[in-house]
Amino acid sequence: MESLFTYIRQQLDTQYSVTEIKSLVSIICSDSLNISTIELYTGKYTDLSADKAQKIQDIVERLLRHEPIQYIIGTTIFCHLMFKVTPDVLIPRPETEELVNLIVHESKGKVSILDIGTGSGCIAISLNKRLTEASVTGWDISKEALKIATYNNNSIKTNVNFKEQDIFNLPPHTSEQFDIIVSNPPYVTQKEKEEMQPEVLYHEPSIALFVEDNDPLRYYRQIAEYASQALTTNGKLYFEINQHFGKETAEILQRKHFKEIRILKDFYQNDRIVAAIR
Repeated sequence: MESLFTYIRQQLDTQYSVTEIKSLVSIICSDSLNISTIELYTGKYTDLSADKAQKIQDIVERLLRHEPIQYIIGTTIFCHLMFKVTPDVLIPRPETEELVNLIVHESKGKVSILDIGTGSGCIAISLNKRLTEASVTGWDISKEALKIATYNNNSIKTNVNFKEQDIFNLPPHTSEQFDIIVSNPPYVTQKEKEEMQPEVLYHEPSIALFVEDNDPLRYYRQIAEYASQALTTNGKLYFEINQHFGKETAEILQRKHFKEIRILKDFYQNDRIVAAIR
């Protein structure tokens, strides 16, 4: 076979940029084929087995159907940890790492944390790994997502308590209290679908992504209502948000009498996090 990079570039150049292809080749080599970066750029692969050649071809065909590379290889890195991902869960984003980093920076000691809409468990597990004295709970409505989160919890050797729970169908009476509540809920509006890449639109779970145009902040209102009761005094609430609704999300928290409300930008300089104190 020719240089692996040359082969994959020729196959994918109509759908992916050179930068994207370089990244894809690196992931394929390191995570799927156990080929080092040095080997990647040494030219011909005289020792590439027929099985590996077939595996490369299969991966390329799936990429041409816009399947995310993370689902193809079944894993992704988030906060320096290896997470299993399937189409039942969103692929964790770098922006969400910023949310985790903020919480870690602003927390210490034996805090209790709730992650609402945990998906793969990436937020909850990363917080549990780095805040070693914290007790962490993760909620999700999806049984399949919770299976993935539980697998990640076991493989990363953390101790998150995962629970099937719908934020819109809470028990009428609960005395459970948390020092921190965090959520990255669905926030992409239907009209924003036109701007989305096919890898996201056709492969990632819609239930974890989209909200109706006529009520894009329904999750934030519901979570803020719950947090206004379930957070301890001076407890902290953290949201990842749609960049177009920072002000509106902050106004929801103002109406619920939260204080020290902040709208924070991500590394792309888009409004991405809203943080507040009960």
